Amino acid sequence: MENKVDEVKTAVAKEEIVGASQPVEESAKAVIAEEVKNARQEKRIDYRFKTDLGLKVASGEIKDIDEILGKNLKMLEPQIVDYLIPGLETDFLFIGQSKGKLGGGKRRIIRNTQKVTAKAKRQHFSAMAVVGDKNGHIGIGKGRALESVVAKDKALKKAKLNMIAIKRGCGSWECACKTPHSIPFKIKGKCGSVIVTLTPAPKGIGFCVADDIKTILRLAGIKDVWSRVDGQTHTRINLGYATFNALKSLSSYSVLKSESESLGMSM
Repeated sequence: MENKVDEVKTAVAKEEIVGASQPVEESAKAVIAEEVKNARQEKRIDYRFKTDLGLKVASGEIKDIDEILGKNLKMLEPQIVDYLIPGLETDFLFIGQSKGKLGGGKRRIIRNTQKVTAKAKRQHFSAMAVVGDKNGHIGIGKGRALESVVAKDKALKKAKLNMIAIKRGCGSWECACKTPHSIPFKIKGKCGSVIVTLTPAPKGIGFCVADDIKTILRLAGIKDVWSRVDGQTHTRINLGYATFNALKSLSSYSVLKSESESLGMSM
């Protein structure tokens, strides 16, 4: 009976997504359709997946984002992240600067560039978004368009598609609390001329980092860390990507089980 119900759910999910017509009992179909509707209302998602990975997520075959990130499956639909992580938080890095006297304008999230052509000046807007659940999942992306709103939307979509899972822990010899409040060991990331070095810090230190790095680490679920930045740090785009590459390098290290327990590591 359970297998039959699962088959019915899968068939209804496919009908809801791609419009497939399969023979399903009307009573069971109505019940399951109501469940799908309630789930969409709770998660505020009204999207019909088109890719194979999206169909597996909608049918319930994949229920956790770690199943996708652990197998390095390529996501083509950002709605998959919204579906699996309903409490996802977003923020933008201050990569631009408003106009001011003698170049003293305030920093802003939109970067405006102009290109002079024979006909007129063409303006482009860029934005850099950061998404995370404050529980070890972080993504970053940059969008560029002729309008600022479109650039922000592109940046959010790319950030969700670039989602990664990081390892957290307590690698500071001054703390050794075995809780995932910091990073397990010293890491380094590079983008262009910018080199970001992150060092584990004891509990209570907070963020001894730049404001843009603080935004990325906060959404990743890291609370205490020291940092050192070298290179042209005024290039905020490279600074953001260098920090992201540093966090991404955490997954490239293999740690013994005994050491991971002593460091309090968790994904």
